[in-house]
Amino acid sequence: MTAVLSDSATSTDTAVAIGVPPQLARRRPTRTRVGSVLWHVICLVILAVLLYPVIWLLGSSFKPGTEILANPSPIPWEVTFENYATALQGVGPLSLWQLFLNSMTISTLTVIGNVFSCALAAYAFARLKFRARGALFAFMIMTIMLPMHVVLIPQFIIFNQLGMIGTILPLVLPKFLATEAFFVFLMMQFIRGIPRQLDEAALIDGAGPFRTFWSIILPLMRPSLVTTTIFSFIWSWDDFFPQLIYLQNPDTYTLQLGLRLFVDQTSASAFGPMFAMSVLAILPVVIFFAIFQRYLVDGMATSGLKG
Repeated sequence: MTAVLSDSATSTDTAVAIGVPPQLARRRPTRTRVGSVLWHVICLVILAVLLYPVIWLLGSSFKPGTEILANPSPIPWEVTFENYATALQGVGPLSLWQLFLNSMTISTLTVIGNVFSCALAAYAFARLKFRARGALFAFMIMTIMLPMHVVLIPQFIIFNQLGMIGTILPLVLPKFLATEAFFVFLMMQFIRGIPRQLDEAALIDGAGPFRTFWSIILPLMRPSLVTTTIFSFIWSWDDFFPQLIYLQNPDTYTLQLGLRLFVDQTSASAFGPMFAMSVLAILPVVIFFAIFQRYLVDGMATSGLKG
């Protein structure tokens, strides 16, 4: 208490010394605290509004079917676990674990393909000199503005002629060809922040472009690689429309397609199991983001090396 009073007196004396009246010097800390509290209250209100749909979904997954429409509150009157028991049974012959494994396989291969192929393409655009590099880079950036539905039909025709429809290859194979221009641009900007003296030193030691990339550039790209991993996994896990188009074999159905079949099978009356399966489908994304979110800011900063 004595230390707090002495600090307050010191700040007041300092304010008076620089010409601030004592009354204003005493009011400023109070106004600062009030402003800080008000700011935190506003942030909490916005957070509650943004999280309300998720909270309502979680609460409704524990409600009986007759209570979901009668109780708009996210807090259930009667808690039941039958919805999760029904969701864990899966859809027809497809178990929930098979749907989960298919989704995890596609998302994992997507992450691996995007990380390595986009890193190689970004290194080529950032460091190597080749003919028409500027035109190719501009063409690649233009693909970001193309909606997925514009290229869906040409891609479907190509994969159909290759006999890949009904497998996971149309969803995974393009990721190994650096088709995600956003990740290429992200890594390219990060590589540009790495000093070129490292490349020159590697060249003097006899390292070629690939050895320089593998031994020098790639280890320094960890923040951008983690960022690419996070977004690739989340986007692939939440993807629905391409999976609906290409996955025609029930054995390859993902959790998202299984959820659609679950809704069609049980009609509109079984909201409880549908919400329970939705919670189970969101859970892996939440866990994955919680593990890697501390690397997200470093990757998006793309500032390269410091000092």
